[in-house]
Amino acid sequence: MSRPWHLLLVVAIGFASAIGCFVAGVYFQHNHATRLLQQLVQQDPYAYYISPKVFGVFCFFSSATEPTHRVQRIMKYGFPGLDDVRLYSDFVLSYDRRNRVAHWVCEHLQKSDLQGTRHVIRARAAYRPDLSVPSTFRSTLADYRHSGFDRGHLAAAGNHRGQQIDCNETFFLTNIAPQIGQGFNSGAWNKLEIYVRELAQHFGSVYVCTGPLFKPRPQGNDKWSVQYQMIGSSMVAVPTHFFKVIMVESKLPLGKPYMEAYVLPNTPIPEELTIREFLCDIREIEHLAGLNFFQGIRRSAIFGSNYPSQSQVFRDFA
Repeated sequence: MSRPWHLLLVVAIGFASAIGCFVAGVYFQHNHATRLLQQLVQQDPYAYYISPKVFGVFCFFSSATEPTHRVQRIMKYGFPGLDDVRLYSDFVLSYDRRNRVAHWVCEHLQKSDLQGTRHVIRARAAYRPDLSVPSTFRSTLADYRHSGFDRGHLAAAGNHRGQQIDCNETFFLTNIAPQIGQGFNSGAWNKLEIYVRELAQHFGSVYVCTGPLFKPRPQGNDKWSVQYQMIGSSMVAVPTHFFKVIMVESKLPLGKPYMEAYVLPNTPIPEELTIREFLCDIREIEHLAGLNFFQGIRRSAIFGSNYPSQSQVFRDFA
């Protein structure tokens, strides 16, 4: 009489074991897939960009959490654009294959990172092409040779002193653009780079996005044109202007971030002019560059982001 109960018990135990094995299998497969996804996100900025949606699908088990990594730190407030995004050890950029310069370069500067180490030596770094860029779209050292232009950094080497590789990678030509030397690269532009580092030293956390502009000129009859030089056999475009958009995080728990934007003409700039004379409305830069800066923050939550008019210097050098 007891055999049917024994049979039912055996069946129940077998069914429970099968369910347990199935759940365990799903769990371990899920964990394995999550680890692979996290590795991909570490290496591919596009994977990072869509990772919130992907990780949203991986929510069955509590272990499926989005990892913290360098892309998340640098691009905390969003991507200005998504054209040919490239991830380096301490900065992220979008490469313009047509002009052979970057669309934008984003950095996160922290006070601790700027202290540097004795082992990070700028002289060890060398300008070199990024071989991951297809040769058809790649700028070369020969393009800059005898061009009359400096190889100007967008992400400044002085901003990346944590490790030698951080400094070295700022010398990839993807991070370089043709700049006037005397009066610009070694003058006003250098002052602006120093100013950004001083902000980071004082406030602790600064996000900066840098890039070229090709500013249109009025031709009359409501018509405009864009004129700029090109150098080398690779036809590297010479920007007419350069911009920096700076966002300083508040030290206060609920404090508003502070934003400034600068546009400098790629031309000799008189020594007596201060960088404050190049302040520009961020909306002007977004309009000219076709980018959207720090879209992860509502503009109403940013202090000092918009200026009512262009600076006189910006107009004079247009």
